[in-house]
Amino acid sequence: MRDEELAAALAALPGWQQERHAVRRAYGFHDLTEARRFVRRLIDLALADEITPHLTWDGGQVLVALGRETGVGRAEIEFARKVDGA
Repeated sequence: MRDEELAAALAALPGWQQERHAVRRAYGFHDLTEARRFVRRLIDLALADEITPHLTWDGGQVLVALGRETGVGRAEIEFARKVDGA
């Protein structure tokens, strides 16, 4: 995905930011149980879409990173949209 396409896509995805070859977003939850539910939904989405997100889970905060060595593509942007709806 070209830089201008990625910038336009990120403008429509509040909270997502580009960092090197990935896009990232942090999600905050009131407690561990809510965070666990979110992670489970995210894993189900990832399995269905054959996407491998990078997750960092610390208590009520989950950091999601999507990307590959070649950069961010349309598949990662579409998955980010789905994650926001999870």
